[in-house]
Amino acid sequence: MRGGFRRKGKVKQRMDIVRVQIDRAGYEGRAEVVRDIRFAVGPGELVGLIGPNGAGKSTTIKAIIGLLKDFAGEVRFGSERGRYAYIPEQPILYERLTLWEHLELAAAAFEMEDAAFRIRAEQLVAKFRLQEVVHHLPASFSKGMQQKIMLILGFLAEPDLYIVDEPFVGLDPRATKEFLDLLAEERRRGAGVLMSTHVLDTAERICDRFVLLDGGRIVASGDLDQVRETSGMPGATLFDCFHALT
Repeated sequence: MRGGFRRKGKVKQRMDIVRVQIDRAGYEGRAEVVRDIRFAVGPGELVGLIGPNGAGKSTTIKAIIGLLKDFAGEVRFGSERGRYAYIPEQPILYERLTLWEHLELAAAAFEMEDAAFRIRAEQLVAKFRLQEVVHHLPASFSKGMQQKIMLILGFLAEPDLYIVDEPFVGLDPRATKEFLDLLAEERRRGAGVLMSTHVLDTAERICDRFVLLDGGRIVASGDLDQVRETSGMPGATLFDCFHALT
């Protein structure tokens, strides 16, 4: 989980949570992995970032959260706070910290008040049914349990924006429902969500809009009807549009 600030300023158009303009972004020797990426996430909106492996989804996310030196463009937040939570695909945990110590560390980073932290942390731990292991070291946990910890860390401070990379990997059906319920609660609060996923049937059901990448460029964007129009497949599923466009 990563929280912080990134080239921010007030957006003069509609008050988006974040507005992304990536002219190019990449790595040493591969400066243009993604090019001409433009989209925004509004309050309460869930935008699905989808595409085949190697399409540039992870590079786009890294550019947004400031992990790439080779970046040209601008990422603008619509509020002065501009706080986000990044939930990566692969859990990133400290071997010598217990689950609860991870939560305390995150709370300190977010400058949460102790009373508010304890209430929120206990609620989330209970929701994902990890009370019995809260003082255990996560190194011995299953992949699914470790992923639950990453979700708890992400939801802990109730940020303006959630950036979630392949959240369903390793989650059982019950944990998936708990995750989706929490996302729905946060969207009602006004938080925006950018979610990268290969689970297209779920994405079709929960996302307001889509940004479909292929070869480092946007090949379709908008709601499902707009993606269908771009693919020339009226009434098609997101799965079918995905295969027609990539």
